[in-house]
Amino acid sequence: MCPEVKDSVHHLTGKQCRELLYMRMKKPKRVVPAFTYQALQSNTVVEPPKKIDLYKKKPVKETFFRIYLRRGDIPVARSGKIMRKKNATEFPLKWFCAPQDLDYCYYLPIFVDGLSDSDIEVRQLAQYGAMDMIVKAPHKVLPVLPKMILPFKRAFNTRDKKIIIAALKVLQMMVLVAPCVGQALVPYYRQLLAVCNLYKNLNVNLGNFIDPDRERRIADVIEDTLNALEKCGGPNAFINIKYMIPTYESCVYPLCELDTENNPPAEGGHHKKY
Repeated sequence: MCPEVKDSVHHLTGKQCRELLYMRMKKPKRVVPAFTYQALQSNTVVEPPKKIDLYKKKPVKETFFRIYLRRGDIPVARSGKIMRKKNATEFPLKWFCAPQDLDYCYYLPIFVDGLSDSDIEVRQLAQYGAMDMIVKAPHKVLPVLPKMILPFKRAFNTRDKKIIIAALKVLQMMVLVAPCVGQALVPYYRQLLAVCNLYKNLNVNLGNFIDPDRERRIADVIEDTLNALEKCGGPNAFINIKYMIPTYESCVYPLCELDTENNPPAEGGHHKKY
């Protein structure tokens, strides 16, 4: 007959159980990736998703405009003049040749590429040069438009307010001065207006004070640019702007009171408004 086997059971006291539970609680938990089998294990914590800063600046290392300017391929330099008017057609530049005689297919995209430069002097030289070229020969802008979409997009993706404002001013000049550019820009709204949706309502609260310089407020500059795009973009401009920026309201077809002939006034003699 087999000998009787006795199971040895180790019993813990209450104090030892409390100490064991306390040690388990103090044990650090492992951080494991989400949607894996490790997340089902004990003493684990799922790794949270990474935070994305939408307004984080993404500076460009070096632009083509700065490279060409360093080796002397850009036929323009800053002059000692000061712009007295904000919407002036004469810019503080010194051209070494007539800007309307340049090859716009080669030089104009390079000037637009300089808008994304982090150096303010280089950026202003590129901005004034591009605007002066647009004013001097507006009929040459339309054939070069597809080559300028990527430089504009690169400037908007830097998420720098000053760079975005400079690029929007050049875009306004193109739409308002050059013929047929507003209608040709409609297919490129999805590439250009994505960043504008982030800054459209980003106004600075100054309390009782008023900032008289409208060109330094990025939300107002975006509003002026969208109005120019709608006015010069033809009948399909508003619906495409509304698709990218849902909070945008039309400046060409504002909401107004209904016609009294087709819609009689409501009770009290007032018209209904939408």
